[in-house]
Amino acid sequence: MNWLFIHQNFPAQYVHAARHLAASGDRVVFVTQQHERQLPGVRKIVYPAPAPSSGVHPCAADLDLAVQNGTAVARICEELKAEGFTPDLVAGHNGWGEILYIKEIWPSVPLLGYFEFFYRTRASDLDFDPEFSPTFEDRLRVRTRNAVNLLGLETANWGQTPTEFQRGLYPEAYRRRISVVHEGIDTETVRPDPTTQLWLAGGLALSGRDPVITYSARNLEPYRGFHVLMRALPDVLDRHPTARVLIAGGNDVSYGRRPARAASWREQLLAELGGRLDLSRVHFLGYMNYQQYLALLQVSSVHVYLTYPFVLSWGLLEAMAAGCVVVASRTAPVEEVIADGVNGLLVEFFDPAALAERIGDVLARPERHAALGTAARQTVVDRYDLARVCLPAYLRLLRRVMRNTA
Repeated sequence: MNWLFIHQNFPAQYVHAARHLAASGDRVVFVTQQHERQLPGVRKIVYPAPAPSSGVHPCAADLDLAVQNGTAVARICEELKAEGFTPDLVAGHNGWGEILYIKEIWPSVPLLGYFEFFYRTRASDLDFDPEFSPTFEDRLRVRTRNAVNLLGLETANWGQTPTEFQRGLYPEAYRRRISVVHEGIDTETVRPDPTTQLWLAGGLALSGRDPVITYSARNLEPYRGFHVLMRALPDVLDRHPTARVLIAGGNDVSYGRRPARAASWREQLLAELGGRLDLSRVHFLGYMNYQQYLALLQVSSVHVYLTYPFVLSWGLLEAMAAGCVVVASRTAPVEEVIADGVNGLLVEFFDPAALAERIGDVLARPERHAALGTAARQTVVDRYDLARVCLPAYLRLLRRVMRNTA
C-alpha cells in the first residue's frame, strides 16, 4: 500500500506508524520541512519553511503562513502524482495548513487530519494565567487562528487527536468526527532502572539513591509552569539541604509570550528570586539527548509536571512510564491521566507553597510514596503502551478511514 504523511517536524507524531508501515513493506512518503533524521524505508521530501509576508494584518499572519505551507505541499503532491504515486491514505497535521489543499490533487483519497488544539479566547490557555492577561489584540489574533482549524476540519474525511481534553475543545459539530488515539509510549525503552547513574558536568554522578527533583520541558516557560517551579524551589532546597534539582529544556519560547525583562524566562526568574536560590544545587541541563533524558527520569526522586490547560506533553507520560513519583498541576489535561493520591500527586497550578510542600513530602518519605510511581507506570502500560495499545489502535483507525471513505 501507499501512504503519505505530512508534518513540518519530521517524524513527530507519525514516527511509530511510518516506521511500522515501511518495515511492513509498504511504500511510505513523508513531506516535511525538517532536514534532520531519516527513517529506514521512508522517502522524505523536504520543502523550505516560508517567510512571513510583508503587509499582512497581524491577525492573519498565521493564516498567511498556513496558505504558504499548504501551497508548497500541494505542489509536491502534484509532482508525486505526475510520477504515478497515488496514496491509499494521507495523514497530516492540520495546525500549519499543510493538508489544506490535498483534496485538490487527490479528491477521492482518504485524508486523516491530526487536530491538536482548537483555540479559545476565554476559559482557556489564553486567559488561564492572571499574571499574563491577554490583550484585546491577543483575543482577536487567537480567534482568527482557528481559520486554519476550520478549513482543515472541512477538508479532512476524519480527524485524530491524542487526548479527550483536546478533542473536547473542538466544536460539537466536528467533535463527532475526531477519534482519540494517542501516539503511544515505548514502555520497553522508557522504564525504571535502579542501576542508572547520570553524570553531570564537573564529574558529579547522581543515582536513584540521591534526593533528586526533576523537571523537563521543550523550553522553560510559563505555559509549562516554569515560573511556579522556580518560585517553589528556594523553600524546597532550604528544607532539604542535600536535594538537587535537574532542569532540562531550552531557553527559547515554544508557547505564549516572551519575557519582558530578560532574554529568557530562566534569566527573568533568576533575577526575580534575587539570589534566594542555591544555584550550586540547581542544574540547568539544556537540551539533552534521549538517553540522557531517560537517565534523568530514572534517577528522579520526584518529577514535577505543570501545564496550562493545553496540549499534554509526552514528557508526563514518559516520566510516569519511568516510574517517577510525579507532582503535577491540577489542570484538565493532567487530570485525564493522574488521579491525586493514586498514581501521582496534584497541586493547584498557582500555589508554589503547596508545590514545595508536596515535593518536600516525597523527598522526606520516599518509601511512603513509592507505590505512586509503580501505579504511574502501570497507567501508561495499560492505556498508552505503544506496541500493545496505541499503534494497533492507530493502524485500525487508518484502515477504518480508508474503508469508510472508499
